[in-house]
Amino acid sequence: MTTTLDPRTARIIPWIVASAFFMQTLDGTILNTALPAMAASLGESPLRMQAAVISYLLTVALLTPLSGWLADRFGPHRVFIVAIFLFCLGSLACALAPSLSWLAAGRVVQGGGGALMMPVGRLIILRGYPRRELVRVLSFVTIPGLVGPLIGPTLGGWLVEYASWHWIFLINLPVGAVGAFAAWRRLPRLPALTQTPFDTWGFVLMSASMVTISLALEGLGELAFAHAKVMLLLVAGLACLAGYWLHAARHPSPLFSLQLFRTPTFAVGILGNLFARLGSGAMPFLVPLFLQVGLGYSAAVAGMTMIPMAAAAIAAKAVGTSLIARFGYRRVLLVNTALLGLSMMAFATIDPARPVMLLYALLVAFGAINSLQFTAMNTLTLIDLAPEQAGSGNGLLSVVQQLAMSLGVAVAAALLGGFTGQHVGMPEAGTTLLAFRATFLCVGTLTLLSGLIFLQLGPDEGRPGEPPRSDESISEG
Repeated sequence: MTTTLDPRTARIIPWIVASAFFMQTLDGTILNTALPAMAASLGESPLRMQAAVISYLLTVALLTPLSGWLADRFGPHRVFIVAIFLFCLGSLACALAPSLSWLAAGRVVQGGGGALMMPVGRLIILRGYPRRELVRVLSFVTIPGLVGPLIGPTLGGWLVEYASWHWIFLINLPVGAVGAFAAWRRLPRLPALTQTPFDTWGFVLMSASMVTISLALEGLGELAFAHAKVMLLLVAGLACLAGYWLHAARHPSPLFSLQLFRTPTFAVGILGNLFARLGSGAMPFLVPLFLQVGLGYSAAVAGMTMIPMAAAAIAAKAVGTSLIARFGYRRVLLVNTALLGLSMMAFATIDPARPVMLLYALLVAFGAINSLQFTAMNTLTLIDLAPEQAGSGNGLLSVVQQLAMSLGVAVAAALLGGFTGQHVGMPEAGTTLLAFRATFLCVGTLTLLSGLIFLQLGPDEGRPGEPPRSDESISEG
């Protein structure tokens, strides 16, 4: 059951979790700006520096399935503090790295912390607050995830120019130290919920699936694998996933129980997160590239142009709770998913001849709609889970979110490359704009089709304050 929190602790917990999320998302976007400077300092080719990015992503893919079991076995507050410690230890190792191999090893340690930090932080909120508060609190916690990518590239460029690339990692240390101390002092000592043995075979199958599928998706993009290798990795990943499904159906205590899908809101939320996030995962890749390559903006101007989108996303968090409470998840997600797909398709109308205010208006609309989509899908997925299911369900949500974002980027890159190749012989500027337009139309259409998933919701399913439809209700302390 959930723990009754005193008012001061209830106010502090979201800030602690949000600060950890901010540190993680900032690190994910600040690094790319510094890769050329890091390559020069370490005596490496810039093309080899992707090892620093891939090592982190694969570690997160490998260990995220472990987050729910660890939190249930040892208590969320302990695992959360260990996650911050690992992330900071990896940051220090990266800052001291004399070689690329050392740097990659530090990023693996960082990835170990990153795989646990946000899933376990979200679980603390899920178990610490009553249902009626979840939408508001989880909306607040995700705001730093919108701010980090906004300031990351600018801050990274400033640190590289006026200090050194080492500070990209060193700035995590004071943030992590304060966060770990606050977590130790203020996080509630939520009890461990399970003494069940670890599902080793399930972990191997699920993690192997995540790593091979992630590698296949990266192979479509920056790693530029041959198509045969991509297909081999993708089929191997899907085979491991099918193997896990058969294993979980027979195992008495699987890592992610198939019983979770008997909760209707969880089943719809998981599938919605997978397919509706394809477009949302593609847009952070497509929009900056479109501004620079399609419209000819400089990197600095493109970064500044993205500010209205981030500001609108933050502002939209304030209305998500009231909209869901008034109209219910079904109406909000059906209408919002349609608007999200149409807003993506509307980017196909932008070209250098259009008024710049049209672009700003479209960025604001997309930022607000996309923010509401994340709030509604995330809380829908978790809101009806029984206490003993929360750790496993939250871990599976984290796995699906990561997979969906990677898949979105891979789909966008593949579509953009394919459409560019179809217009060989045309002037380069015209080819580029046509390719971007077709890609925006495709990802928007995919998002529109994902709205069919939310048709499966009942009119009142998941409403805050209503009793959950899973076998056991969530206690409100």
